[in-house]
Amino acid sequence: MTTRSEKNRRLREILNGDGLGTVMAAHNPLSALLAEEAGFDAIWGSGFELSTSYAVPDANILAWNTHLDLMRAIADRTGIPLVADIDTGFGNAVNVSYLIPMYEAAGVSAVVIEDKNFPKDTSLRVGGRPKLISPAEFSGKIEAAVAARQSPDFTIIARTEALNAGLGQEEAIRRGLAYVEAGADALLIHSKQPTSEEIISFVEAWPSSVPLVIVPTAFPELTEEAARELGKIRLVIYGNHAVRAAIGGMRDVFARIRRDGGIHTVTPDLPATQDVIELAGDARMRAVEARFLR
Repeated sequence: MTTRSEKNRRLREILNGDGLGTVMAAHNPLSALLAEEAGFDAIWGSGFELSTSYAVPDANILAWNTHLDLMRAIADRTGIPLVADIDTGFGNAVNVSYLIPMYEAAGVSAVVIEDKNFPKDTSLRVGGRPKLISPAEFSGKIEAAVAARQSPDFTIIARTEALNAGLGQEEAIRRGLAYVEAGADALLIHSKQPTSEEIISFVEAWPSSVPLVIVPTAFPELTEEAARELGKIRLVIYGNHAVRAAIGGMRDVFARIRRDGGIHTVTPDLPATQDVIELAGDARMRAVEARFLR
């Protein structure tokens, strides 16, 4: 199994390189394993996906330790870096200072903290509450995170919601530069516009050498090739596609079973039960049995 320090260094290499890393969302260790199997460079420990899996809104309704437990479980079962979505840091700079060592000890390679009010509201909800804290207050959270990390390879990514709050590109850049000054290793710039024009404009105007991270949920036409050609983006996060795929797949299968009065039509389209058993780690269990059971 890849060590924690190796995962941390790998993520740093991606951010400091000239390529583009791909990050897939997960809401449990199984979805994280499937993302690793598919060839993604890292896992996005999504607060949105976790909340959805509990059937509650992505609005800091679940406790921070629920998210932390999920991150620990994912890190334990995967060999690629894990980027944890810790929303607003679950409070102020004091909360952040206490949480960062816990996430680092859980095997996380990076955290993303956003400059919204706590409790947050999901960015993509129609009519959501895009209220931001001041740049000075958020910079204090970033400084607290940097001071609290144990390894210099643990990555702190600041996320600004200035574009989604309607504050414009100039304010988004001003905030981004302030967060870089506070010690952020990368900046996640987020937009919910239905085209990529706003993001491309920001990327082209970004004056810092600090790398950018994007989440193209709302503007899927921005391909990895196009993002790579912009030259400043180092990570692209697919923020909720695991849980959306799960919802779509279950809806389809459940409806077909009810329609057809049994599982006879869906069974050929599903992964074999043995595949599921193997994904759950059967080989390790059998090796332990062979070695230690008497």
